[in-house]
Amino acid sequence: MPHLELIPLVKFIGYPGIFLAIFLESGVFFGFFLPGASLLFTAGLLASQGFFNPWILIPMVAIAAILGDNVGYWFGNKIGAPLLERNTRFFRHEHLEQAREFYEKHGVLAIVLARFIPIIRTFAPIVAGMASMRYRLFVMYNIAGALLWGAGVTFLGYYLGEKVPFVSQYLTPIIIVIIGVTCIPIMWEAYKRLPKSKN
Repeated sequence: MPHLELIPLVKFIGYPGIFLAIFLESGVFFGFFLPGASLLFTAGLLASQGFFNPWILIPMVAIAAILGDNVGYWFGNKIGAPLLERNTRFFRHEHLEQAREFYEKHGVLAIVLARFIPIIRTFAPIVAGMASMRYRLFVMYNIAGALLWGAGVTFLGYYLGEKVPFVSQYLTPIIIVIIGVTCIPIMWEAYKRLPKSKN
C-alpha cells in the first residue's frame, strides 16, 4: 500500500483501529488480508512525529497481538476443525494447510516465527489450537512473538523516525522491503517444492 494512502489511513483509524487490525490479523481467520508489519512500522513512524504516544502505542500493539493469537488458539481448539476443512467466502483451505505444514516443521517455535510471515501468522495459532498444543507453552511463545514482532516492528518505525531525517519520504520502499523480507520463507518453501529437473 503506498505510503500516501497508509499514513492518512493510520491517522484516521487511530489507536482503536490499529488495535483492532493487529488483533484480527494475529489469529482471527478472516483478518489475514489486513496489513500487519507495514501498519506497525507506519504507526511507529507517526509516533516519532508526535501523532501517537509510543508509551501507549507499543504496549497496545503487543497486547492486541497476544489477544488475537489467544482467540485463534481457542477457535482452533474448540470449533476450528469442522469449520476450516472447507473453503468459504472469507477463508481458503490452502491457507490452513500452509500454516499446518509450517507448524509441523518448526514445532512450538512456529508460534514465534509465524509472526513475521503474512497469512501464516493468522493461521498458526489456529493450527496450534487444533493440534491441542499445551496452552501454557503456547502463551509463552505467543508473548515472545508479540514482543518481537508487534512491539519490535513498531519500535523500529519509531526509532528510524527519530534518528533518520525525512525517513517518511522513503516509507514506500521501506514497507516493500519489510514485506519482501517477511515473504522470503514462503518463497523459499515454494522453491524447494518445485519439481527438480533431471539432467
